[in-house]
Amino acid sequence: MPAFIDIVRSRRSIRRFLPLPVEREKILACLEAARLAPSSHNSQPWRFVVVDEPGLKETLCHEAFTGIYKMSRFAAQAPVIIVVMAATDVVAHRLGRRIQGVSFHLIDIGIAGEHLVLQAEELGLATCWMGWFNRRRVRRVLKAPRKLKVVAFLPIGYAASRPPREAVRKPLAEIAWWNGFGRADEDGRCGNDGTPER
Repeated sequence: MPAFIDIVRSRRSIRRFLPLPVEREKILACLEAARLAPSSHNSQPWRFVVVDEPGLKETLCHEAFTGIYKMSRFAAQAPVIIVVMAATDVVAHRLGRRIQGVSFHLIDIGIAGEHLVLQAEELGLATCWMGWFNRRRVRRVLKAPRKLKVVAFLPIGYAASRPPREAVRKPLAEIAWWNGFGRADEDGRCGNDGTPER
């Protein structure tokens, strides 16, 4: 079994999929990984609709990727689309948004979705986080209740090809500090934002 950091390093956003079905057991394992995610006040606001029936998937993708959303049509190649939704009727989330100015339900959805994506990677599946699609039409096709907000698409399948190298990421020194903004630790690790240390 690969180490967790190897799974994280190997994961890519895939936009070309093989025309192969995905085993139901693998999809269930991905959903279980998402189900186990932490959430604010254990609210578990995530909801997932798995679309693998070809006719429905074709209709969903046709409606989701029209007009200004055409660039997302690649997702229709994937044998499975998971539509990620958030329950918006959680009191703790509404209070958090009003008092803290933070959409905690989106944080929770991101955590659960990434659990799902990394489990898929471990199982040899390819995914791509997507937010560019027609949410109103997706809601209509899936007959989703109003209390659910359509948040993301996760096309899932076997990759037809994988980018050969890792996408460029910023170094730790640009994104992490110790005990205050812009500060490195005693060995000079992290914290170099180009300004003199205070």
